[in-house]
Amino acid sequence: MRPVPIRARVAGAFAITMAIVLAATGWFLYASLGSHLSEALDRDLHLRADDLGVLVRHDGSLEAAGRGGFVERGEAFAQLLDAEGRVLSATSPLEGTSLLTPQELAQTRQGALFAERGVVPGLDEPSRLLATPLVREGRRLVLVVGVTVQDRTETLARLRNELLIAMPVALLLATLAGYALAGVSLRPVEAMRRRAAAISADTADERLPMPGTGDEVERLAETLNSMLDRLEEALERERSFVADAGHELRTPLALLRTELELALRHAETKEDLREAVLSSSGEVERLAQLAEDLLLIARSDRGRIPLRLDDVAVDDLFASVASRFEWRAQEAGRPILIEPAPGLCVHGDRLRLEQALGNLIDNALRYGGAVVQLDASAVDDRVELHVRDDGAGFPPDFLARAFERFSRPDSARTRGGAGLGLSIVRAIAEAHGGSAHATNVQPHGADVHLALPRRADVTG
Repeated sequence: MRPVPIRARVAGAFAITMAIVLAATGWFLYASLGSHLSEALDRDLHLRADDLGVLVRHDGSLEAAGRGGFVERGEAFAQLLDAEGRVLSATSPLEGTSLLTPQELAQTRQGALFAERGVVPGLDEPSRLLATPLVREGRRLVLVVGVTVQDRTETLARLRNELLIAMPVALLLATLAGYALAGVSLRPVEAMRRRAAAISADTADERLPMPGTGDEVERLAETLNSMLDRLEEALERERSFVADAGHELRTPLALLRTELELALRHAETKEDLREAVLSSSGEVERLAQLAEDLLLIARSDRGRIPLRLDDVAVDDLFASVASRFEWRAQEAGRPILIEPAPGLCVHGDRLRLEQALGNLIDNALRYGGAVVQLDASAVDDRVELHVRDDGAGFPPDFLARAFERFSRPDSARTRGGAGLGLSIVRAIAEAHGGSAHATNVQPHGADVHLALPRRADVTG
C-alpha cells in the first residue's frame, strides 16, 4: 500500500477538524436560535394572556377580541373554560371542545401551564398553549391562549437548509486552503530533500538550503547541516586514515619485496639467505603490528574496543609492564623506576592498560634521556598513571596534536614508528571512560599520563 503524503495527511486532519468545528458551530446556532424563538413565543403568550385576561375579567368576549385584532386570525387562538372544563367562549375557528385534558385542567389550580398540541381543532398545525387561572365575579375560570409554531418551524428549517449548503462549501474551501498551506509549509522541506539527495561523498561540502523562516523547519535545516559537518569531518578523517595507512604499509612492503628480490637474485650461500629471511621477518613483524594497531583504531572509531573490566592494582600493573621492557632497558642502560602506589587500583581491562602503558614506555625508551619513571596518583574519582622521561620533550607546537593518528613531530622523536602509539593510548583511555594527556616538564623531559576511573582501594 502506497503511503499517504504528509501534505495530504495534514490537509485530511485539517478537514476533519474543520468538519467537527463547523458541525458543532451549526448545532450551536440551530439550538440557540430554536431556544430564542421558543422564549419569544412564550413571552408573546404571556403578554397575550395578560391582555385577554383583562378583557375577560371585564366581561369581554373572546369572539369580539378575535374580530378586534387582539388575536391574529389563523395563527393565534384563545379559549375560556370553567372549572369543570366546559367551553364558555372561544375565538374562531375553534370548536366547542376543550383544549385541555382533565389532568392539565387540574394542574392549572397550581398556576400557569404550558402545553404542546400537534393539531388544534380548526387549525391543522402544531401549536403551543398557555393556560392561566383567573377569577371573574368570584368564579374560577381558566384562560387558554395559543399560537401556531409554524413560523418557528419554518425559520429553523430555513436555517438548517442554509447550514447544510454553506457548511460543506466552507469545509471544501477550508480543506483546499489547508492543502495549499501545507504545501507552502513543506516547500522548504522538499527543497532540503532534493539537495540532500544530490549530496554524495564527492560533494560532501554542500549543505542544505536554509529557509530563513525562524521556525522548526529552519532549526531542522540547522541540525541537518551540523550533522553534515560532522559527517564531512568523519569522511575526511577516514580518507586521511586510509591514505596514511596506505603510506605506512607501503614502506615495509617495499622493503620486504626488495629483500626477497635480492635474496632470489644475489644470495649465493645459506648465510645470505638467512640474513635476507631475518630482515624480511622483521618487516613482516612490523606489518603485523601495524595491522593490529590499525584494527584497534578502527574499532575505537566505532566504539567497539572489547574490554574485560576488573579492579587492577596499580603496583601489579606497573610491575608487569616494566618486566616486559626490562631486557631492552638493560641493553640501553636506561633504568625503569617504579614509584610504589600501595592500595591504589583502577577499574579496567588489564591487557589493554598494559598495551597503553607499553606504548608510552616504548616511546620513552626511544626518545627519552637516562631514566624512565612510572608513578600514579589519585585525583578525586580518577587515578592518573604517569610515564615520565628526562629527554628533550615534545616540540611545543606538537602537544596539541600529539594523540592524533599518524602524527609525528619534526624533531628527535621522529626516528621510526608509524605515529599510532599515542593514538592507541588515547583510544584505550577513552574506551575506559578516561582520557590521555601529554605535557613537557621542567627543566626537560616529557610526562604522558592516563586518567582512569577509580574503584575502591585494595589492601595487600
